[in-house]
Amino acid sequence: MPFLSIIVPVYNVESYLGACLDSILAQTFTDFEVLLIDDGSTDGSSAICDEYAGRDPRIRCFHKENGGHMSARQEGFKKAAGAYIAFVDSDDWIDSAMYERMCGRAMESGADIVCCNYTAVTPEKKIERQDICRPGFYGRSELEKQVHPAMLFSGVFFHYGVSPSLCNKLFRRTLLEKHLFHVPHSIKLGEDGLVVYPCLLEASSVYFLSESLYYYRSNGSSLTHTMDRGRLAENRLLFDTYDRVIDLCAHSCMEKQLLYYYAYQCLLTFPPVFRSDQDAGTDFKKAFLEECSYPPVRRAFRAVRISDISGLHNKAYVFCIRHGLYGLFRLFLTH
Repeated sequence: MPFLSIIVPVYNVESYLGACLDSILAQTFTDFEVLLIDDGSTDGSSAICDEYAGRDPRIRCFHKENGGHMSARQEGFKKAAGAYIAFVDSDDWIDSAMYERMCGRAMESGADIVCCNYTAVTPEKKIERQDICRPGFYGRSELEKQVHPAMLFSGVFFHYGVSPSLCNKLFRRTLLEKHLFHVPHSIKLGEDGLVVYPCLLEASSVYFLSESLYYYRSNGSSLTHTMDRGRLAENRLLFDTYDRVIDLCAHSCMEKQLLYYYAYQCLLTFPPVFRSDQDAGTDFKKAFLEECSYPPVRRAFRAVRISDISGLHNKAYVFCIRHGLYGLFRLFLTH
């Protein structure tokens, strides 16, 4: 049984997949298996998966019908044999020492989760993203006092205290199993956090590394998916799932964090969705008012302080959503 299972969902990434897999095979830590989950690719990705699986016995490849990123991750978990689980997105790459550093800390400390920082890479620049936690080991008491109160919302709008990404983390298998499968497959924006934050809330211990070891390829097309009206229904499902999986009676520190996060997600999605048809009339107005009155959205925009929001337009959007002012909202969209 390998110590580590690395799950790589694959969908139409033939231009990047080889570099991703080469970075995994270059790891100085070698006690791992790689599970390539081809999620119904229609380009040359499937053949690349088969080629790499034939090249290295540590790689296993599985082909499935397209079901989305989270369904591929869940399928990979079912096939995984490792005591710890990691995820790598197939258009990203990792430092050659990533798993030596992370698995080493897991072995030494017995931590349920190990986190490293990551670097977002655009065609123009590289931006290192760092968690606010000091590097080192956190037991249960330290997690409750120092990590949980600011992990989803650091206090600055909108900066995470701990990155929601699954890919810069190592999870004890038995912990991840409890939280990976409650994520709906249809959520495409924000789904990682539905796994990461419940795992952090339950973990007995977490180790934070200071190094940036994961490289996330960021470009315009990877800013998830088209912002159509389906995003509004996806927001609702995201918020409802958070309300279901996080017990605010047990974790009261999460209440404000979730409300600010809900507001942030709405500010990410409302402007592009409602800007998509500037000639829209009563139908879009009805949709806007319905979203403003949806309970998690209503709670969030009543709770958020406009003084906490950065940017004049965002402040205006908060005011309009709070009071259901569709006409004024549309006016700000055009200026």
